[in-house]
Amino acid sequence: MRHDVLIAGFGGQGVLLAGNVLSYAALDEGKNVSYFPAYGVEKRGGTANCTVVIADGAVGSPVVGSPSVLVALNQGSLDRLGAKIRPGGICILNSSLVDAATLGRSDVKVVSVPMNEIATDLGDPRMVNMVALGAYAELTGAVSLEALAEALKAALPERNHRFIPANAKAMETGAQCARVE
Repeated sequence: MRHDVLIAGFGGQGVLLAGNVLSYAALDEGKNVSYFPAYGVEKRGGTANCTVVIADGAVGSPVVGSPSVLVALNQGSLDRLGAKIRPGGICILNSSLVDAATLGRSDVKVVSVPMNEIATDLGDPRMVNMVALGAYAELTGAVSLEALAEALKAALPERNHRFIPANAKAMETGAQCARVE
């Protein structure tokens, strides 16, 4: 078993936190993980992405040229990285900010989730990344929702643990939305 994902957006959308949570969840499930973050110096508002590789066996490299899954949280990420998705892969889009028609590929499964609206409806627009993680977990089976929720304890500083129930709810909602898609 091997899963790889490229999560991309702009700084402030929680791209790197999403990759961290996913990595901790996979580790908690006894899998091998590679987490490779990349971001611009300006961070907030600049580009940010991370690659996570999850495997039963050894992970040869953290670099993935053609990811099997792209999670695009903004239009710029889809425009820049959409061509890299492996044929037969999955593109999970934040339809609040991304126009799926611009991908122009028929060889990947496109799943559009209105992440900003969902996060706002749940009470915190910053939970877009957690909605995305829930959709990813549902579509790939790479990790369980339970492991993702548990991983928040390791990924978040203790002062933010009070937000774990809301983040877990955002993950569940993202998974439900992906199920319907």
